[in-house]
Amino acid sequence: MNGLAPEVVPVIETRALRKVYAEGSEAEVVALQGADMRIGQGEFIAIMGPSGSGKSTLMNLIGCLDTPTSGTYLCDGVDVATLDREQLAILRRDKIGFVFQGFNLLPRMTAEENVAMPLGYAQVPPAERRRLALEALDAVGLGGRASHRPSELSGGQQQRVAIARALINRPAILLADEPTGALDSKTGEEILALFKRLRDEGHTVVLITHDAEVAAHADRTYVMRDGEMHIEGAEA
Repeated sequence: MNGLAPEVVPVIETRALRKVYAEGSEAEVVALQGADMRIGQGEFIAIMGPSGSGKSTLMNLIGCLDTPTSGTYLCDGVDVATLDREQLAILRRDKIGFVFQGFNLLPRMTAEENVAMPLGYAQVPPAERRRLALEALDAVGLGGRASHRPSELSGGQQQRVAIARALINRPAILLADEPTGALDSKTGEEILALFKRLRDEGHTVVLITHDAEVAAHADRTYVMRDGEMHIEGAEA
């Protein structure tokens, strides 16, 4: 059971996805075994589990930051195993936005410059970069903070900048790894509300968390235990 109606075309689909480190050696570790998952456009999904359960391994595979030992992963209908390194980099850039617990903002850059940074790699002209960055900051409620550096922003505001940066290429998928872990509970609730709004606007949001209260905000929750995936129904 993977939780998505058969007629819905998934944005994320994994079939018997497996990841083994140091395979065949005495140090072999099975980090992920047989993960089956189908996630449609505009869904907000939580992947929950304690440290070492396999959830971060799964996120790295979904984000095309790592390759599986076996199994299949279709990202927006594309079998990622058929792509070369350059094609994978383009898929990551165009289809996937990443948000991390630590914000990962460059301290000497303004909010606008941090958000616009991915567009530089895509060789977007400076004027267009600025317009899109300001648009993305507006979308997360920080239009008035474009010229502020990270040290001049609260933790919640820094995370909003990080989310705006993840959204700058209008990706189909937003992967968020413990995005509320460094925030107080009230600010965390605001970030989760923002993810719900992004879901309602058609983004597919995948949230990695160890916290059941955070996972309860998602439409569905996958639970990781010892590299195995289980699904639990959790209404937002």
